[in-house]
Amino acid sequence: MSLFKRVVAFTVSLALCTVTLAQPGQLTLITTEQVAQEQAVAARSAEGDASRERLAAALDRPELVAKLEQWGVTPEQARARVNALSDEEAQRLVAQIDEAPAGAGVLGALVFIFVLLLVTDILGLTKVFPFTRSVR
Repeated sequence: MSLFKRVVAFTVSLALCTVTLAQPGQLTLITTEQVAQEQAVAARSAEGDASRERLAAALDRPELVAKLEQWGVTPEQARARVNALSDEEAQRLVAQIDEAPAGAGVLGALVFIFVLLLVTDILGLTKVFPFTRSVR
């Protein structure tokens, strides 16, 4: 490399370094509340992503896919709807799924039918249970 090219390369690199280092930075103080708020936003975003992943994993279950297809919704449409949920909506949906009792409606219905038949047996309207005596 010739001396002229070396001098030009050195001058250009020196100019670039000077321009880069000479730009003033923007330093500001941030409060504890701002840091806490940013951390909370990041945590909510992570929770929303975890909720969305859990809902997407539920869409892989064959019984859910069969039920969705029975309702006329393809798994791809369901995945698109899950991806369109906001973080809050995804978290709320997962919370509702966690709080929903599995099979509680069936147990309540069975107890209701048993009590109904027992009362009708006692009143003499039916004869289902052999251990009851009719009032008639």
